[in-house]
Amino acid sequence: MQPAQQAGDASGTYAEASADDANVGRLAATIERLRKEIQDAHLAADGRALIELAKGVLVERLRCGPAHAARQLTTLAEQAGMSQLELASVIIDQAAQDRISETAGEFLRSATTDHDRARPSVSLRLRAAESGALGATDTQAVAESLLEHALAPLGATTVAVWAAGPDASLSLAGYAGLSAEEAMRWRYVPPGVATPARQALTERRTVWFPALREAGLPTVGHRQAAEGGRVSVPAGTGGRILGVLEIGWPHDLEPQPPQIERQIEALADLCAHTLDVFPPVGPAGPASPDPGFSELVNLADGLHDPALVLCPHLDSGGRLTDFRIVHTNGLFADPAGRPRHRVTGALLLEAYPLAAEDGGLFAKVEHVRATGEPFRTERMSLATLVDQVRLNTEAGVSATRHGDCVLLIWRPHDEGARLAGILQHAQRLGRIGGFEENALTGEVTWNDQLFDLYGLSPADEPIPLERLREHAHPDDETGIGRFLRTVLHHRRSASTAFRLQRPDGIARHIRVVAEPVFGADDRLLAVRGAYQDISSQHWTEVALAATRDQLAHSEQQTAESNRLALQLQRAIMPSTHETTDAFGLRIAVRYRPAEEEHLVGGDWYDAVVLPSKQVLLSVGDVAGHGIQAATGMVVLRNALRGLAATGAGPGQLLTWLNLVAHHLTDSVTATAICGLYDPRSKVLRWARAGHLPPLLVRGASAAELPMVQGLLLGAVSEASYEEGQLQLEAGDTLMMYTDGLIERRDRALQHAQSHLLVIAGQPARTLDLRLDHLLTHCNSDTDDDTCLIGVELQ
Repeated sequence: MQPAQQAGDASGTYAEASADDANVGRLAATIERLRKEIQDAHLAADGRALIELAKGVLVERLRCGPAHAARQLTTLAEQAGMSQLELASVIIDQAAQDRISETAGEFLRSATTDHDRARPSVSLRLRAAESGALGATDTQAVAESLLEHALAPLGATTVAVWAAGPDASLSLAGYAGLSAEEAMRWRYVPPGVATPARQALTERRTVWFPALREAGLPTVGHRQAAEGGRVSVPAGTGGRILGVLEIGWPHDLEPQPPQIERQIEALADLCAHTLDVFPPVGPAGPASPDPGFSELVNLADGLHDPALVLCPHLDSGGRLTDFRIVHTNGLFADPAGRPRHRVTGALLLEAYPLAAEDGGLFAKVEHVRATGEPFRTERMSLATLVDQVRLNTEAGVSATRHGDCVLLIWRPHDEGARLAGILQHAQRLGRIGGFEENALTGEVTWNDQLFDLYGLSPADEPIPLERLREHAHPDDETGIGRFLRTVLHHRRSASTAFRLQRPDGIARHIRVVAEPVFGADDRLLAVRGAYQDISSQHWTEVALAATRDQLAHSEQQTAESNRLALQLQRAIMPSTHETTDAFGLRIAVRYRPAEEEHLVGGDWYDAVVLPSKQVLLSVGDVAGHGIQAATGMVVLRNALRGLAATGAGPGQLLTWLNLVAHHLTDSVTATAICGLYDPRSKVLRWARAGHLPPLLVRGASAAELPMVQGLLLGAVSEASYEEGQLQLEAGDTLMMYTDGLIERRDRALQHAQSHLLVIAGQPARTLDLRLDHLLTHCNSDTDDDTCLIGVELQ
């Protein structure tokens, strides 16, 4: 073949290929044009109902005929620069002023660009969805219309409309964007199964799930959108939830603006209308009709328990305001003593106004009617008012929904309800309040009188015994400490009196009595007791005491000596409840006097920052009690403070302090621990003079520091003291104490120290709580002074 001929053939082939490409392009353009025409036709069909409705609005507003209204709609659309369908949605919004109008208005007010088209686009989607829902013949068509017209523009890909059954079950009434196989698997959800729709039903609010994988709840469509977001919206009217609208996205959801939330809630209203018109289909076919009212009354009369039939009482706007007691069976007895005919026909909140309390009977009945979820409890407090006095009746309560009514069954726990009311009157008059603390679960139960004594409301948390110090006068801590140790540690009945400081600033004199309750295996099950307000008795005794003769001269001397000793101690010792922080150390101290006749002993503690920036920590115990022991304690404590300013180590400081005890005091002997903490190296150097070694709590274990040699102070004129060293770590707790914390008459000291290590190693949230726990549970019985200092490295 010649080159010229080859070139000609190639040119012909190229021309044929160009022609084929042009034909393909024209065919693609034709297909695209036809597809657009089909879409426009579908859009016009979907919007025809809206346009006709807008024409009807114009006919009514302009007082004209349909033809003139159609021409007017066309003219207005051309002047506004929008389609007739968009203009129709605007006209309907202005005429309806409903939830959809409010949603579109919010979009218009919040839009920052394209103001003129913000409202029509949102309104058009919602009105088209509304038109599809109202024109649908079943819930399935409604779900498809919602996804196509309103939710697909928001990025959603799946829609499920759930119908709520009378037993709080869920049936899939309609869906879109899901496979038939997936819908078949989820056609019915029994009561109690946790799903996103169930959460919206039981909580009666819109629930957003930004990422379904993080929620951990199974639901329909999780295979299509396993990583996406979900929202579940309850759909109902008149206080009754008919179902749930669940919407899914294929991606994680960012926080949505309020306008989107309002739009989705408006769509849930459409679903509620659909579920009300079309009976839902359950797992076994169409749902059975609701039982008639006469059948419900017969059911109540056939029960062996007191029962009431409650029907909803709605206001003019269809909102639930109360329930009317339309029937009571023959076993019903009003807790307030009123005859049945006085209760039947009354509103629930009129007959029992205290049922409106938070979490009370009214809230439970309202929840049952709204969700269909039955309610049952073995114990519930039913409060009534008799002559302006509150009476509580304990009863078992169950409530179930039957159609639009609720059957309430009310089982008093015993036949002595009237006696219980009399007992409550007696407790109120005697200002007595009872309590019970479960030793196994920690649950604390108070009666109403005890809340009144404390000045608290029944909604407040009861206060356990171990926190009694927080609500008492500081001067009563000694008696409260002995009371708590006797009841909680020694497990014996005890009582004490203290001054209660209420939140309202009123101080009351209270006596508390408590006794432990044991099981068959001698295990502590609970602590029960009562508080009594003895303020009147106290002030009567004070008035009588003012008329008595003066105490004997010897008693006056003893009292004066104790008073002076107490003043002396308070003058030189910091408050035991002032926790301080220094160079990363948290320091707290506790002091417990020995007994009533000797309020002050010779125990001392000290924690002070020295000029060298080191922290001096010391604990000591002077032999004896009373003014002589307190005087010796003052000398030794102040001497140690002054000697520490020299910069000497703890061993040298105790050597000098021994000279002071031997030569400069009146035959004083004492034990002591002296420690110096260096904040820079976090090293504690310490020495002891016949004293028990400190405890170190590190992690979950407690141990004594290694023993170092040192004779007690004042025994000989010259003595030397060995030093120990400890590298503290963050979280460490160091405790120094006097022997009054652990000494017992019937056991060796080593056994008591081992028991102390077990108690000290128990976890505690704060340093203060750890020290209070030690004072309460350490089993000393020698009535000796107790001084305790705790240091925690932050």
